[in-house]
Amino acid sequence: MEIKVNNQIKEFPSGELTVQALLDLEIPNKQNGLALAINNTVIPKADWSTHYIHDRDDILIIIATQGG
Repeated sequence: MEIKVNNQIKEFPSGELTVQALLDLEIPNKQNGLALAINNTVIPKADWSTHYIHDRDDILIIIATQGG
C-alpha cells in the first residue's frame, strides 16, 4: 500500500492499517499534541483506533510545539 505522509510517499504492507497503528510506526511514544488529517479531513483522536487508512491516502500529521 502506498500512502503520502507529510508530502513523502511511503510504502506499507497491504492490509488493515489504522491511524493509531500508523502513528505508532511514525511517531512512537508521542500521542499528545497531535492532529491528523486524511485527504484534507481531520480525524478525531477518538476515531484513530478504528479509522482505516487506504491505498493512496494523503495524510498530514501535525505536532504541536511550545514556544513564544
